[in-house]
Amino acid sequence: MSTPADPSQTLAQADPHVAPAAVTPEVPAGFVPFHANSDTFIGLCGPIYWKDVPGGTPILGMRLQSQHMNLRGHPHGGLLVTLADSGLGYAVNHMRGGPLAVVTANLSTDFIGIAHLGDWIECHVEVDRIGARMAFASCHLKVGERKILRASGVFAIVKPVEPPPGGHAHGRLHGPGSDAHVATPPTAPNA
Repeated sequence: MSTPADPSQTLAQADPHVAPAAVTPEVPAGFVPFHANSDTFIGLCGPIYWKDVPGGTPILGMRLQSQHMNLRGHPHGGLLVTLADSGLGYAVNHMRGGPLAVVTANLSTDFIGIAHLGDWIECHVEVDRIGARMAFASCHLKVGERKILRASGVFAIVKPVEPPPGGHAHGRLHGPGSDAHVATPPTAPNA
């Protein structure tokens, strides 16, 4: 693909094989905004949504929009890794049940498929072990049942920190529709 002569030209205009940038951001039932008003990195990557799974781990999801794509018209790898890292950290913390206090110590990822503009991606996590100081988890990012990324992470369990002035509440995930979640969303690991 050649670079457009006019920098204002969109990716879709530059390459006829790329879908138009207009994507309807439909969100599947049960998902609620995740850091919708955050000015942290995770807030800039969105919009991202989450859904509580009774008896299981929460699922993070997002609809791929033009700002999520690389110059080849595929989702940027850094975005997918961010979604996996955030999903893993939240699942570990959710299973711990305490205040948000995990940071990524190691993250391994493999890109095993491709997604496209407009696809809905979900992060499905399995928590392998939670110890006193370390936790281990793995996940797949999926489009429907198709796996596009697998990741495994090691998380250090650390002392919770006070939120910055005007910042974000630290704590356990609240159920969808909870006023506490909407008013004060939890902070993502490494956010």
